[in-house]
Amino acid sequence: GIERGLMTTVHAYTNDQKILDQIHPDLRRARAAAMSMIPTTTGAARAVGEVLPELKGKLDGSAIRVPVPDVSLVDLTFTPKRDTTKDEVNAILKAAADEGPLKGVLVFSDEPLVSIDLMHSPQSSTVDSLETAVIDGKLVRVVSWYD
Repeated sequence: GIERGLMTTVHAYTNDQKILDQIHPDLRRARAAAMSMIPTTTGAARAVGEVLPELKGKLDGSAIRVPVPDVSLVDLTFTPKRDTTKDEVNAILKAAADEGPLKGVLVFSDEPLVSIDLMHSPQSSTVDSLETAVIDGKLVRVVSWYD
């Protein structure tokens, strides 16, 4: 289980962003989408709490819009309810991808992926197991791509 966590979505730019620097109430969002990495807000952490009620109020997050037209990733760092290892975290994620309600929705990968590899992926999310990290059993980082 997860005690608390922070997530950052590294997000492809979207059609509501400006292609040239223009006026916008949020000065960062006023900047040209295809020329800048743009820190902004995200509703992803709240959305996770809606889908997984046991995580409601335990996650917060932000987004960085990047100058790519498609494919994004979520970088989740959390404290687990008990000590864990990288191998255990990856085994849990692999099992979730291979069986149960997430089969066909979640993919587990141990390949060195980059964003273009996930373009038009039929699955909702692909865990990048090479990016999983655990420090002292008490701090976990998981990365998953989505298109």
